Amino acid sequence: MRSSKRWAKVTAVAAAAMLVLSACGGGGSENGGGDSPSTGESTSAGPSGQINLGVAYETTNYDPSTTSSALAMGTNWHVMEGLYEFDMATYEVYPALAAGDPVEISDTEYEIGLREGAKFSDGTDVTADDVLESWARTTDETSIYKQFFTFIDSVTKKDDRTVTVKLKYPFAGLKERLVNVKIIPAKSTQEEMTSFPIGTGPFKYETITNTAVEAVPNEHYNGSKPAQVERMHWEVLKDDSARLSAALGGTIDVMETVPSATKDQLAGSGWSLDEVPGYNNAFLMFNTTKAPFDKPEVRRAFHQAIDRQKLVDTALSGDAIASTAFLPEANPMYSKAKTQMDFDVEAAKKAFADAGLKEVTLISTDHPWVQNLTPQIKQDLEAAGLTVNVQSMASGDLYANFADVDNPTYDVALAPGDPSVFGQDPGIIIDWWYGDNVWTQQRTSWAKTSPEAFAKLRDLSTEASQLTGDEAKAKWAEALDLIAEEAPLYPLFHRTMITGFNKDKLDNVDGIGTTGLELVGATVKK
Repeated sequence: MRSSKRWAKVTAVAAAAMLVLSACGGGGSENGGGDSPSTGESTSAGPSGQINLGVAYETTNYDPSTTSSALAMGTNWHVMEGLYEFDMATYEVYPALAAGDPVEISDTEYEIGLREGAKFSDGTDVTADDVLESWARTTDETSIYKQFFTFIDSVTKKDDRTVTVKLKYPFAGLKERLVNVKIIPAKSTQEEMTSFPIGTGPFKYETITNTAVEAVPNEHYNGSKPAQVERMHWEVLKDDSARLSAALGGTIDVMETVPSATKDQLAGSGWSLDEVPGYNNAFLMFNTTKAPFDKPEVRRAFHQAIDRQKLVDTALSGDAIASTAFLPEANPMYSKAKTQMDFDVEAAKKAFADAGLKEVTLISTDHPWVQNLTPQIKQDLEAAGLTVNVQSMASGDLYANFADVDNPTYDVALAPGDPSVFGQDPGIIIDWWYGDNVWTQQRTSWAKTSPEAFAKLRDLSTEASQLTGDEAKAKWAEALDLIAEEAPLYPLFHRTMITGFNKDKLDNVDGIGTTGLELVGATVKK
């Protein structure tokens, strides 16, 4: 049972008897932690039935080397493979296109062979050249993924079935990072991959439109997780009420991002709810080029002024955990930060007064759940002595017009984020927002305004990534302490991700702690 290995809180309520059910294993196999893949033969008679998924996000970019969309990431989990893949319910890593674990030549050099007989869904063989081209695209100067691989010196071809990976220094999570390099045909164009990618996974895309995605089994797949259903149908239903209506009406079998306020209604209709502590959060981001937001004590005062537990209890119906560190408590490397920003109106009021701050403009994204936060945040900040002007806008406008500019002029931004689609490695989570990238160079400008602290954090991240176990946790704790002290971008809380399933129809399904839906091993009951 896959659910027994993770930190999900699973609530399953049957309509008549209101019995608590247990969600049994889904997309992962029992040997998913690193054993060589099987021949791919299914114990069932073959794929059967269709799964209809109601998804909360949309996109036009499915290119696995450039997308960060929750929809594209989720659908690509079924269609694309890296050398290694995650069981997204547990974050356990297993060989996918790789024949097995990396073969260690030295502590900075590894060889990785390809799965015997692996083919793309168009029937062409997978070769080392495809791996090299995929690596080149994923680590292109313009790629958002490039920051995940600064520890790799080179990836080269040993022969048609083997690549050699050389590291700049020993790195504990090589397999976990390589999950984020999805292998595509070397001959494919970026335009083709953006609109209709070809992969080696258990499914292949049949159609992709602005409102729906269809996938069917890949007849050329020979890995360890063959398709168990005849069709996957993702229906784009951004509006919460539209997804709920579809679930209650029986036109979808899976509901992404169940709003807390609708849990009882959905459960009462016989659906099961998987509630997984996750990484998705709402954060406050400061323009450190503008006084007094260049002062850490002022940035921390904003968090002290906000009653975060009340925010969780009211706006999120308790389905979140007020942050005590930059990482959520669910992360294995979590440590409570030395600097805590507990609710303290008087301390915040004094910090604002000492800095001469009387008025602030809070820009926020227009995600419905984020908008639900702003009334209390405005009220709490005004109770601490500030006049607060709120401007809500689409995420694209917020970043394009206020943050991704040469000389940002905004004060404070409230926005959501969740890089855990790329893994739960602390280096991934921290480096997403605190690496040498657009976040630190432009959006917060923290790398420019606090170069010594920035350099120290980069050193801590590099050191921690070479360690394992308690040593790694201790080093990551130093990084978490530094981030809490500086707080140019810091979460108010970490949300619980709630996924709804019609388990009268489906087996082998689990919710995951990140955005997107992963049902690679799901089956339809007969």
